[in-house]
Amino acid sequence: DRVLHDGDQVKHGDATLTARLTPGHTKGCTTWTMQVNDGSKLRDVVIIGSPNVNPGYKLVGNTEYPRIAEDFEQTFRVLKSLPVDIFLGAHGSYFDLEAKYPRFKSGNVTAFFDPAGYKNYVDDRERAFRMELRKQKGTSKIAD
Repeated sequence: DRVLHDGDQVKHGDATLTARLTPGHTKGCTTWTMQVNDGSKLRDVVIIGSPNVNPGYKLVGNTEYPRIAEDFEQTFRVLKSLPVDIFLGAHGSYFDLEAKYPRFKSGNVTAFFDPAGYKNYVDDRERAFRMELRKQKGTSKIAD
């Protein structure tokens, strides 16, 4: 057991996972990255933590987590910077597991290749964060 920091690596068998701190949802929320060899080349895998602003999250004036909005901002910068071929996540709904898994089981080895789905998911979660932040600040527009 050890405390991990941004960029630390964890090895499990032949797999090496890199921890990427993506706070906001929680202070220690972590997104994991790794590379896998699909037989023809190395592929970038992202296992996204959670970029979600849950109902009741206080983004403005949060005395228990004063940097929550800044942490979400940092998370979206990190998530948008990651190379991704294969999109996975902490919850299957993030990456459409119910649709992809049957395709994978029937022999489609590229079922989880989804860089566009990753980008769309991150963009959607960032829009939701910005809308909630605007609402809580009582402003009509926030600079991106």
